[in-house]
Amino acid sequence: MRQALAGVEKGVEAIIRSCNPIEKEKMRLVIKRPFLVVRAAGSGMEGSGDLLALRGDMSFPIEVKSSKESKLYLSGRTTEQYNALKLEGERCRLMPLYAFRVKGTRGDSWRIFRVETSNLSGKLRKLSSSIPKLPRTRNNSPHLDWHQGMPLNEFIALVCSQSGEKERDLAKLKTRAQKNEHTRMNQGDSTKDWFDSPQNYDVLSELIKRKTN
Repeated sequence: MRQALAGVEKGVEAIIRSCNPIEKEKMRLVIKRPFLVVRAAGSGMEGSGDLLALRGDMSFPIEVKSSKESKLYLSGRTTEQYNALKLEGERCRLMPLYAFRVKGTRGDSWRIFRVETSNLSGKLRKLSSSIPKLPRTRNNSPHLDWHQGMPLNEFIALVCSQSGEKERDLAKLKTRAQKNEHTRMNQGDSTKDWFDSPQNYDVLSELIKRKTN
């Protein structure tokens, strides 16, 4: 997990060995947009999780769990870990995560959950709506249910996608269109005739549509 989030190619390839082609493609996005991943275990700092994943636009404390069973109930020490993650998340406006792996599972064996906090802002707040929080038992205790988590490859696609590039490209396209319009007004009728053609405006509309899809 540490090498995969850090975008180390060898680590990414190891974790996706039995994944399907689409899952592999999504996971490899982290190679271009990696995190600095620091081991936090044993540091004595409650609420820091096992790993700290750091990048210029976002950071996560991550508690890593694995089990042979698809459900993992928290009690005793693990409940204390959850409460500490929640406390530090609230205190520092972070979104703590759980990475839960079921041993022996082919394909993407990892699932991601978020610890529910109430004061997120900016990019983390937008991300929180897409990442499932830990489900609750009948007694309202948080636990891990592998089947309710977000596959790791989908999480990587979410935090490492180039959607921002599309928005910037669209802005550039609009700027070029405005410049062309300004040129048309200065150059006279020959350029005006080109822009006045419905066919040519359709080309511009199609380009904008493709940038937003």
